[in-house]
Amino acid sequence: MEIIMAEKMGFCFGVRRTVEIAMKIIENKEQNVITYGPIIHNEDLTNYLKQNGIGYVLNVDDVDERKAEKVIIRTHGAKREVIENLKEKGVKVIDGTCPYVMRVHRIVEKLSKDGYPILIVGNKDHPEIIGVTGYISNVPYFIVKDVEELEELRKQGKFDKIKKIGVVTQTTEKIEKVRKVVNYLMDFIPEVRYFKTICYATDENQNAIHKLAPSVDVVIVIGGKHSSNTIKLYEIAKSYCPRTYHIQNEKDLKIEWFNINDKVGITAGASTPDWIIQNVVNKIKEFERMLERGEIYEKRS
Repeated sequence: MEIIMAEKMGFCFGVRRTVEIAMKIIENKEQNVITYGPIIHNEDLTNYLKQNGIGYVLNVDDVDERKAEKVIIRTHGAKREVIENLKEKGVKVIDGTCPYVMRVHRIVEKLSKDGYPILIVGNKDHPEIIGVTGYISNVPYFIVKDVEELEELRKQGKFDKIKKIGVVTQTTEKIEKVRKVVNYLMDFIPEVRYFKTICYATDENQNAIHKLAPSVDVVIVIGGKHSSNTIKLYEIAKSYCPRTYHIQNEKDLKIEWFNINDKVGITAGASTPDWIIQNVVNKIKEFERMLERGEIYEKRS
């Protein structure tokens, strides 16, 4: 087998920055430190942090119960009121919000102050989007995952009195989807202000899998099952290569996915540590040796 790595994949700047904050705390053996929400969408990493004393809470009220002295804000960010409530409790807040997510916060804050209703393209249940909504004030806002949801809102009359609107996106969105939404808005709203808030790492990772997936027999996409950017990579790869599989780590791999002469493409989401990627590569090489020795005889497809 030939294993081909995507040109761009794995930890992005924002994730690496936040994880390094947590690792430094572990290295310094600091106590009573937690994160607000899972620090990133990668179960292996959050388990590692928990084993080394850094658990997480999902509600501000749980901070007292954990007797936390420091709280790291997850990479996805949090609502302003969450951060203010944490400070009121007297804990030290370490802001691990990705700078690209912070930029979205600043944009929607300014747009709403200028009286622009706001449309967010993304997943309404994603912690990043929940955090972004906490910086919008005194204007209506809408969250849609695609142009179909936008059309449905228009049919309901939600935009009947809107003459201008500001548009931002989840930092891990697919640009193709966003273009369709913006183009549709321009058909019926006179002033549309669009800010490209997809981070450069998401762009690069998606461009890399667009390039890689058509040229291989199998694609392995590594990342958390709830990682938005990993799911987008899987969707792109699957559109080119039917034998595309989304795994969290090497334990999810199955030998029947592979044939001895396959070209295997590998990509990974922005929340995937390098050591998990290497473990996956090692496991695939182990499968290759098994196939070469004839331990698996039937051709896989």
